[in-house]
Amino acid sequence: MAVKSIVPAERIEQSILFLRGEKVMLDADLAVLYGVETRVIVQAVKRNISRFPGDFMFRLSDKEYSLLKSHSEGRGGRRYPPYVFTEQGVAMLSSVLKMEPPKPRKKQIGFHWKAEESAKKKEPKNARPRRRKNN
Repeated sequence: MAVKSIVPAERIEQSILFLRGEKVMLDADLAVLYGVETRVIVQAVKRNISRFPGDFMFRLSDKEYSLLKSHSEGRGGRRYPPYVFTEQGVAMLSSVLKMEPPKPRKKQIGFHWKAEESAKKKEPKNARPRRRKNN
């Protein structure tokens, strides 16, 4: 029984380029395959740049970028040359994109606890409980 892939193999094969003696994929093509915007990939790379050595990923030179643009269709474009990823870079990118972002921390939680504890210590034992103010 054949395993169905989410993205057709032909689509992936069409996205593979041969640059600088390496088989690579552009960040924009990977963004389409992963279902995210290109900027998400660029942000993930910049935040985890130590995970992407030169043999995993590199940026196109201006000359390579202009040649690539002359062969592509469409209008509009980018401000900067794209990142390109080797096979190892694609694997690393998938692990970086699947990492969960850090959980947001509540600010000054420790301060509020300390304030409540000190207020409890100052109250007489038979005093009525105070209502909390909602901020």
